[in-house]
Amino acid sequence: MSELETYRKQIDEVDRQIVDLFLQRMNIAEHVAEDKIRRGREVFDPEREQQKLEAVSQNAPDDFLRKSLKELYNQIMAISRKRQYQLLTENGVTLPFPYALTEKLYFHNAHVVFQGIKGAYTDEALHSFFDSSVKSKDVETWREAMEEVSSGNADFAVFPIENSTAGIVSDVYDMLFDYNNYIVGEITMPIDHVLLGVPGSSKQQIRTIYSHPQALRQCRIFLDMHPEWKRKELLNTAVAAEKVARDGRQDQAAIASRSAAAYYGLEILQEKITSDRNATRFIIISHNPMFVRSAKKISICFELPNVCGTLYGILGHFTYNGISVTKIESRPIPDKPFEYRFFIDFEGNLRDDAVRNALRGIEEEAEGMRLLGNY
Repeated sequence: MSELETYRKQIDEVDRQIVDLFLQRMNIAEHVAEDKIRRGREVFDPEREQQKLEAVSQNAPDDFLRKSLKELYNQIMAISRKRQYQLLTENGVTLPFPYALTEKLYFHNAHVVFQGIKGAYTDEALHSFFDSSVKSKDVETWREAMEEVSSGNADFAVFPIENSTAGIVSDVYDMLFDYNNYIVGEITMPIDHVLLGVPGSSKQQIRTIYSHPQALRQCRIFLDMHPEWKRKELLNTAVAAEKVARDGRQDQAAIASRSAAAYYGLEILQEKITSDRNATRFIIISHNPMFVRSAKKISICFELPNVCGTLYGILGHFTYNGISVTKIESRPIPDKPFEYRFFIDFEGNLRDDAVRNALRGIEEEAEGMRLLGNY
């Protein structure tokens, strides 16, 4: 037997011992969970875990092995917690999510609010998601739309949340945390921007382009071909179309939708000024926490202490429970410089045990977790 094979055989023997001891530890952890269930105690005890990490690493001969032992035991204790969360769910101890289960969303004759004016892409998304019975109302800002829903003046609101080329709508993310409203649906719409001018105008006459900031970014490649055009930002694309129509000037143009062209009597001066794959995801907001039986996506947000490895630990709850994370975003916390709030979308339904296990772990180990919707 070679020297290498001898060492490998020794490692195999040590690994068998480690496995046996790990299984013993997990068995004891289950008894710990049973005791916590009886006493109504929380699973996560950060002070106890920190003491344990210091104890197991203090006799290590060097800094590398001290860090290694801490990392190893961090994982062992995280696995132990996850098993304890499973046992809590199996014993009927679940988090109190006050979400009403419904077979479908009922919005006949509902009042729906959106930011912008007629002809805006959000207006198009509204009429694509809801039926013709709804009563729509436009407001000037996203915050007004959120407040209309919070106050009960509107049943639903529609917001753009993400564009395939320009990225997230950061202000909407921030307001999801600021207001106790809930995501109950979503729709993705292809965005087909066109260049609009007053009847009889031409591209050669244009001096100023008006549109929403995101639309200007989405058409950046096209606009960069015309450096002589001054770009002006407005609240949304339909407002830009309305302004060009109202001013009646041939040196002004708007980037907006085809429906805005028809609504405001403008001519399409050029088509296909964005990527063929340009699309925007819109979310539907309600003040009532509810989810349909067929819901497949969950959105949450939470904060984490600025400590190495905390996000890694939180993401472990998804991996361990076999849950697919589809999106992670971070936003700065206004009153905490250089600290961040995380927004995560993942696949699942609130009726799933795996989802409840993951949410329980995140709720205990993160700071200020909020369930934003199951839709």
